[in-house]
Amino acid sequence: MTFWELWISLSINGFALGMLIFLLAVGLTLIFGLMHVLNFAHGGLFAFGAFSGIWVYQYAMQSWGFSDQLGFLVGLLGAIFSGVILGFIIEKLIIQPVYGDLIAQILITLGAMIVLTEVTKLIFGVNPVGVQPPAWLAGNIQMGEITIIKYRIFLIMAGLLIFALMQYLLNRTRLGLIVRAGVEDKEMVQAFGINIKNIFLGVFILGAVLASIGGFLVAPYQQVITSGIGMEYQLLAFVVVVIGGMGSVPGSMVAAILVGIATAFINYYAAGLSTAIVYIIMVLVLFLRPQGLFGGRE
Repeated sequence: MTFWELWISLSINGFALGMLIFLLAVGLTLIFGLMHVLNFAHGGLFAFGAFSGIWVYQYAMQSWGFSDQLGFLVGLLGAIFSGVILGFIIEKLIIQPVYGDLIAQILITLGAMIVLTEVTKLIFGVNPVGVQPPAWLAGNIQMGEITIIKYRIFLIMAGLLIFALMQYLLNRTRLGLIVRAGVEDKEMVQAFGINIKNIFLGVFILGAVLASIGGFLVAPYQQVITSGIGMEYQLLAFVVVVIGGMGSVPGSMVAAILVGIATAFINYYAAGLSTAIVYIIMVLVLFLRPQGLFGGRE
């Protein structure tokens, strides 16, 4: 493999990893950036979405005789359902009482993260779960000396689709206008007869669903998932939100791609240093631009 073929291969792998991180980070961007809620339980939603979706996926094939294509779709719906239910419960019972109290948010959501991790172990067991991509996404595409894994191309397409939908929702719909207006002035929005609590509940549930989708999609990528997967990706997602800028979906996308590609290259050339390099990138960005790449000054 030539130098350029190696770099193209690493870039594609890094881009796919970036899309996975983006799927978790975009939910944090909505909740953390728009609602000013520091939600450390987000990784727990990611992990639970992974296990619940994969359980439904495997059960649908083994017990209902579904094809792996249909089973994969049903598993995705299972992950989405778990995100809706858990998002509703967490926002109503845990987040609503601590709006505006940063310290309380950190403590209570860290507790929720621990509880979610233990619930995941209780329901799905403590052993790692092996997962394979469905047949239609398995295998490789060969382009000369470059080997491209089909599932990684699928992840890139899924990430770009989610990005486009989020941009449309936030910038081209009435709901997006209400959410952005509610962040700036809750009282003004409520004066127009809009229940801002329900709007923020919907935003939180959407963030939880995006985390669950990300968890489900990461499982075939890693091929083995454990209950600790949420914390692993949550740290990267927080880094991405900070680098990209609070509340900026484009910022999260650019930052996720940057982190994904940097991780892929560092893992190849200096395995073991990728985590340190990611945090160095964050420090450099904050030193040069404290509000993040796409963040506005407050």
